[in-house]
Amino acid sequence: MDLYTGLSAGLLRQAVYTTARMGLFQTFMDKLKARAAASGQTIGFKERTGASVAAGGIAAMIGNPADLALIRMQSDGMKPLAERKNYKSVIDALSSITKSEGVGALWAGAGPTVVRAMALNFGQLATFSEAKAQLSKTSLPANAQTLCASAIGGFFASFFSLPFDFVKTRLQKQTRGPDGRLPYKGMIDCFGQVAKQEGLGRFYRGFGTYYVRIAPHAMVTLVVADYLGWITR
Repeated sequence: MDLYTGLSAGLLRQAVYTTARMGLFQTFMDKLKARAAASGQTIGFKERTGASVAAGGIAAMIGNPADLALIRMQSDGMKPLAERKNYKSVIDALSSITKSEGVGALWAGAGPTVVRAMALNFGQLATFSEAKAQLSKTSLPANAQTLCASAIGGFFASFFSLPFDFVKTRLQKQTRGPDGRLPYKGMIDCFGQVAKQEGLGRFYRGFGTYYVRIAPHAMVTLVVADYLGWITR
């Protein structure tokens, strides 16, 4: 059952974050398309980038508490028995964090979480939308166009977001030392320390595992959303 540690937090995060980012992206795209059509123009990659980045950032802020609870629940089992919180569910985790650290703690690591979401959304939604637009000019069947575009989106979602995911996790899992200080002051400090002490390659170590975790989910999301008409219609 350890494989499903934090499942309730993961489900809540997806329900809140994914719904928000997909819905906001489509809302922004609809407005951009309407504005472009009114002036006799078409939207391009720049507009898709803006819509995806904005949607990802806003959705990440909304979903950060659930994301934090997921990280805490998954890392709790790796602590010594005396230091474990033994969270029963995502509600218990959120309640415990709020009582012991304050409401503001629910947005710990929000900076890198937002940046990661912006990078992931750019890699997934902007590239998928652009790839779909370009592939529509070819003779490939519609289903093949969607699969190819989703594969492209899945890869770039993983590639662009991994460094920020690494930093986000480091910040959310850090604990105060004997002197009461945290190892990292923030996102930039974490990037700097890791690059200096462990090398730039550290940010992409484990890319294969991360790709297997992110890409299939991104591809399925894109294919289903496209089928339902949420992204390109």
